Amino acid sequence: MEKIYKYIDEHVTPQGEALDWVEKQTHIRTNHARMLSGALQGELMRILVQISGAKRILELGTFTGYSAICLATHLPADGHLDTLELNDELEDLILEGFERAGLSDRISLHIGDCKETLLRMQSEDRAYDIVYIDANKREYCEYYDLVFDMVRPGGLILADNVLWDGKVCQDPLPQDKQTLGIARFNDMVSADPRVESVILPLRDGLNVIRKKQPGA
Repeated sequence: MEKIYKYIDEHVTPQGEALDWVEKQTHIRTNHARMLSGALQGELMRILVQISGAKRILELGTFTGYSAICLATHLPADGHLDTLELNDELEDLILEGFERAGLSDRISLHIGDCKETLLRMQSEDRAYDIVYIDANKREYCEYYDLVFDMVRPGGLILADNVLWDGKVCQDPLPQDKQTLGIARFNDMVSADPRVESVILPLRDGLNVIRKKQPGA
Protein backbone atom coordinates (compact mmCIF):
# COMPACT_ATOMS: atom_id res chain seq x y z
CA MET A 1 0.00 0.00 0.00
CA GLU A 2 2.89 2.40 0.68
CA LYS A 3 3.98 2.14 -2.96
CA ILE A 4 0.43 2.81 -4.12
CA TYR A 5 0.07 5.91 -1.93
CA LYS A 6 3.49 7.15 -3.03
CA TYR A 7 2.43 6.72 -6.66
CA ILE A 8 -0.84 8.58 -6.01
CA ASP A 9 0.98 11.41 -4.23
CA GLU A 10 3.33 11.77 -7.19
CA HIS A 11 0.40 12.22 -9.57
CA VAL A 12 -1.81 14.65 -7.63
CA THR A 13 -1.99 18.32 -8.63
CA PRO A 14 0.83 20.27 -6.88
CA GLN A 15 -0.42 22.07 -3.79
CA GLY A 16 1.14 25.48 -4.52
CA GLU A 17 3.47 27.87 -2.70
CA ALA A 18 1.07 28.97 0.05
CA LEU A 19 0.27 25.39 1.08
CA ASP A 20 3.96 24.46 0.85
CA TRP A 21 4.61 27.28 3.34
CA VAL A 22 1.80 26.19 5.69
CA GLU A 23 3.03 22.58 5.62
CA LYS A 24 6.61 23.62 6.39
CA GLN A 25 5.59 25.98 9.19
CA THR A 26 3.33 23.31 10.68
CA HIS A 27 6.31 20.95 10.95
CA ILE A 28 8.51 23.70 12.43
CA ARG A 29 6.05 25.34 14.81
CA THR A 30 3.81 22.50 16.02
CA ASN A 31 4.20 18.96 17.31
CA HIS A 32 1.21 17.63 15.36
CA ALA A 33 2.12 17.90 11.68
CA ARG A 34 0.39 14.55 11.12
CA MET A 35 -2.91 16.41 11.51
CA LEU A 36 -2.42 18.21 8.18
CA SER A 37 -4.91 17.22 5.51
CA GLY A 38 -2.17 16.88 2.89
CA ALA A 39 -2.12 17.37 -0.88
CA LEU A 40 -4.24 14.33 -1.77
CA GLN A 41 -7.19 15.11 0.48
CA GLY A 42 -6.74 18.82 -0.09
CA GLU A 43 -7.13 18.42 -3.85
CA LEU A 44 -10.23 16.27 -3.38
CA MET A 45 -11.80 19.02 -1.26
CA ARG A 46 -10.93 21.66 -3.84
CA ILE A 47 -12.60 19.58 -6.55
CA LEU A 48 -15.70 19.00 -4.39
CA VAL A 49 -16.04 22.75 -3.90
CA GLN A 50 -15.80 23.31 -7.65
CA ILE A 51 -18.23 20.63 -8.79
CA SER A 52 -20.78 21.43 -6.06
CA GLY A 53 -20.78 25.14 -6.83
CA ALA A 54 -20.44 25.89 -3.12
CA LYS A 55 -20.45 29.52 -2.03
CA ARG A 56 -20.68 29.18 1.74
CA ILE A 57 -18.46 26.76 3.66
CA LEU A 58 -18.07 26.06 7.38
CA GLU A 59 -15.01 24.31 8.81
CA LEU A 60 -14.79 22.91 12.34
CA GLY A 61 -11.12 22.66 13.34
CA THR A 62 -8.73 24.98 11.49
CA PHE A 63 -5.45 23.68 12.96
CA THR A 64 -2.84 25.64 10.92
CA GLY A 65 -5.16 26.58 8.06
CA TYR A 66 -4.16 24.05 5.38
CA SER A 67 -7.62 22.60 4.79
CA ALA A 68 -9.27 26.04 4.99
CA ILE A 69 -7.06 27.25 2.14
CA CYS A 70 -7.93 24.15 0.11
CA LEU A 71 -11.66 24.68 0.67
CA ALA A 72 -11.56 28.41 -0.09
CA THR A 73 -9.27 28.35 -3.13
CA HIS A 74 -12.03 27.78 -5.68
CA LEU A 75 -14.81 29.73 -4.00
CA PRO A 76 -16.41 32.29 -6.33
CA ALA A 77 -15.79 35.99 -5.77
CA ASP A 78 -18.90 36.24 -3.59
CA GLY A 79 -18.11 33.05 -1.64
CA HIS A 80 -16.94 32.85 1.95
CA LEU A 81 -15.61 30.31 4.45
CA ASP A 82 -16.02 30.42 8.24
CA THR A 83 -13.46 28.36 10.12
CA LEU A 84 -13.53 27.56 13.85
CA GLU A 85 -10.44 26.91 15.97
CA LEU A 86 -9.99 26.54 19.74
CA ASN A 87 -6.22 27.10 19.97
CA ASP A 88 -5.53 30.86 19.87
CA GLU A 89 -1.77 30.22 19.85
CA LEU A 90 -2.10 29.20 16.18
CA GLU A 91 -3.87 32.39 15.11
CA ASP A 92 -0.82 34.25 13.73
CA LEU A 93 0.30 31.24 11.68
CA ILE A 94 -3.21 30.68 10.35
CA LEU A 95 -3.76 34.28 9.30
CA GLU A 96 -0.38 34.55 7.61
CA GLY A 97 -1.17 31.43 5.60
CA PHE A 98 -4.48 32.92 4.48
CA GLU A 99 -2.69 36.11 3.43
CA ARG A 100 -0.03 34.22 1.48
CA ALA A 101 -2.79 32.33 -0.34
CA GLY A 102 -4.55 35.61 -1.18
CA LEU A 103 -7.67 34.46 0.67
CA SER A 104 -7.85 36.78 3.68
CA ASP A 105 -10.99 38.42 2.32
CA ARG A 106 -12.76 35.08 1.78
CA ILE A 107 -12.04 33.41 5.12
CA SER A 108 -13.16 34.41 8.63
CA LEU A 109 -11.33 32.78 11.54
CA HIS A 110 -13.40 32.29 14.70
CA ILE A 111 -11.33 31.52 17.81
CA GLY A 112 -13.16 29.79 20.65
CA ASP A 113 -15.04 26.68 21.71
CA CYS A 114 -16.55 25.00 18.67
CA LYS A 115 -19.94 24.14 20.14
CA GLU A 116 -20.40 27.59 21.67
CA THR A 117 -19.56 29.23 18.35
CA LEU A 118 -21.98 26.95 16.50
CA LEU A 119 -24.78 27.81 18.90
CA ARG A 120 -24.17 31.50 18.22
CA MET A 121 -24.14 30.87 14.47
CA GLN A 122 -27.45 29.01 14.72
CA SER A 123 -29.04 32.10 16.23
CA GLU A 124 -27.77 34.10 13.24
CA ASP A 125 -29.55 31.77 10.77
CA ARG A 126 -26.39 30.99 8.82
CA ALA A 127 -26.62 28.50 5.95
CA TYR A 128 -23.83 26.53 4.26
CA ASP A 129 -23.26 24.46 1.15
CA ILE A 130 -20.42 22.43 2.69
CA VAL A 131 -19.46 21.72 6.30
CA TYR A 132 -16.08 20.13 7.01
CA ILE A 133 -15.73 18.47 10.45
CA ASP A 134 -12.19 17.94 11.78
CA ALA A 135 -12.33 18.99 15.42
CA ASN A 136 -12.65 17.11 18.73
CA LYS A 137 -13.31 13.46 17.84
CA ARG A 138 -15.26 12.93 21.06
CA GLU A 139 -17.85 15.45 19.92
CA TYR A 140 -18.51 14.53 16.28
CA CYS A 141 -22.10 13.49 17.02
CA GLU A 142 -22.78 16.80 18.76
CA TYR A 143 -21.26 18.72 15.85
CA TYR A 144 -23.40 16.78 13.39
CA ASP A 145 -26.58 17.65 15.27
CA LEU A 146 -25.58 21.31 15.57
CA VAL A 147 -24.69 21.85 11.91
CA PHE A 148 -27.33 19.69 10.24
CA ASP A 149 -30.02 22.34 9.93
CA MET A 150 -27.37 24.84 8.79
CA VAL A 151 -26.61 22.73 5.70
CA ARG A 152 -28.77 23.45 2.67
CA PRO A 153 -30.65 20.50 1.10
CA GLY A 154 -28.28 18.83 -1.34
CA GLY A 155 -25.29 20.16 0.56
CA LEU A 156 -22.33 18.19 1.88
CA ILE A 157 -20.96 17.33 5.29
CA LEU A 158 -17.37 16.07 5.15
CA ALA A 159 -16.02 14.35 8.27
CA ASP A 160 -12.32 13.57 8.62
CA ASN A 161 -10.52 10.82 10.56
CA VAL A 162 -13.52 8.49 10.56
CA LEU A 163 -11.35 5.34 10.37
CA TRP A 164 -9.21 6.54 13.29
CA ASP A 165 -6.10 4.47 12.49
CA GLY A 166 -8.33 1.43 11.98
CA LYS A 167 -9.44 1.40 15.61
CA VAL A 168 -13.13 1.59 14.62
CA CYS A 169 -12.72 -1.85 12.98
CA GLN A 170 -11.12 -3.58 15.94
CA ASP A 171 -12.94 -6.28 17.88
CA PRO A 172 -13.33 -5.62 20.72
CA LEU A 173 -13.68 -1.92 20.06
CA PRO A 174 -11.16 0.18 22.04
CA GLN A 175 -12.91 2.07 24.81
CA ASP A 176 -11.05 5.38 24.65
CA LYS A 177 -13.35 8.36 24.19
CA GLN A 178 -11.99 9.34 20.76
CA THR A 179 -12.57 5.91 19.23
CA LEU A 180 -16.01 5.62 20.82
CA GLY A 181 -16.92 9.09 19.55
CA ILE A 182 -15.91 8.31 15.97
CA ALA A 183 -17.58 4.86 15.98
CA ARG A 184 -20.80 6.34 17.34
CA PHE A 185 -20.69 9.06 14.69
CA ASN A 186 -20.22 6.59 11.83
CA ASP A 187 -23.14 4.48 13.10
CA MET A 188 -25.26 7.60 13.52
CA VAL A 189 -24.66 8.77 9.95
CA SER A 190 -25.21 5.36 8.35
CA ALA A 191 -28.57 5.07 10.15
CA ASP A 192 -29.73 8.61 9.29
CA PRO A 193 -32.44 8.45 6.57
CA ARG A 194 -31.98 12.18 5.86
CA VAL A 195 -28.59 11.62 4.20
CA GLU A 196 -26.64 9.38 1.87
CA SER A 197 -22.98 8.76 2.66
CA VAL A 198 -19.79 6.95 1.73
CA ILE A 199 -16.58 6.52 3.70
CA LEU A 200 -13.49 6.93 1.53
CA PRO A 201 -10.36 5.09 2.79
CA LEU A 202 -8.33 8.22 2.12
CA ARG A 203 -5.60 8.89 4.67
CA ASP A 204 -7.43 8.33 7.99
CA GLY A 205 -10.88 8.05 6.40
CA LEU A 206 -13.17 10.75 4.99
CA ASN A 207 -16.95 10.41 5.32
CA VAL A 208 -18.70 12.21 2.44
CA ILE A 209 -22.29 12.89 3.50
CA ARG A 210 -24.94 14.43 1.25
CA LYS A 211 -28.06 15.93 2.79
CA LYS A 212 -31.07 14.76 0.79
CA GLN A 213 -33.56 17.09 -0.81
CA PRO A 214 -36.96 17.21 0.93
CA GLY A 215 -39.10 14.25 -0.12
CA ALA A 216 -36.15 12.30 -1.54
